[in-house]
Amino acid sequence: MADELVHYEVRRGIATITLDSPHNRNALSAQLRRELREHLTAAAGDDGVRVVVLTHTGTVFCSGMDLKEAAGASAGDQGVNEFPAILEQLWTSPKPVVAALKGPARAGGVGIVAACDISVAAHEATFAFSEVRIGVVPAVISVTVLPRLLPRAAHELFLTGETFDATRAVQIGLLNSAVPVDGVDAEVRRYTDMLALGAPNALAATKQMLQQERSTNLGEVFADMLKLSAQHFGGPEGQEGITAFKEKRKPSWVPAED
Repeated sequence: MADELVHYEVRRGIATITLDSPHNRNALSAQLRRELREHLTAAAGDDGVRVVVLTHTGTVFCSGMDLKEAAGASAGDQGVNEFPAILEQLWTSPKPVVAALKGPARAGGVGIVAACDISVAAHEATFAFSEVRIGVVPAVISVTVLPRLLPRAAHELFLTGETFDATRAVQIGLLNSAVPVDGVDAEVRRYTDMLALGAPNALAATKQMLQQERSTNLGEVFADMLKLSAQHFGGPEGQEGITAFKEKRKPSWVPAED
């Protein structure tokens, strides 16, 4: 039986999913894709999980699709048909997902970074949409990347395949934060600590709200948002949060400190 390429651990409500295939720069091989999907499904279905952290071993976060597996494949049969499902799992996960990068991401790896709600990288990390340079199109990853990137930057970087650094990745919207490599873990913890303060159902509903398309009719939008607001104000979490605020205590969903 092949060694596991993606590890899963839950501690203090944080599910950590670790890509551990450094021999091929954490490329998205069939095995890695399968295990990543399984762990994302486990995290989404576990009521004890509040936040998901996606990280890696080795010097590279993810180099994209495993080109050795894709070599010789015919159009429509690249063996990657489940990759959109991975991006969709990340994008629609009811639990916030934080990406932690201490090294580069390329192609499909950048799509994963964009699909996460919050992404933190070391200054040393670099990025590139290298697809056009090998004769393919960054089509699938565009679904998660384009909503993040400034339009001018998207055109430039998708068409040229130029490598860019973490500082620019923050400037164009791909990353939330770039820090020294020895500060990545602390920055990720800062975000997970804040996310853990949010009520689980409220976080899931807020994430869904952020992603939904909105009508151009302002009256309809306000009506929908008023309904959503009232639903949560009057719901168990809303009432617990209001009571906790009045009693000057932490709400019941906030994890106990170590």
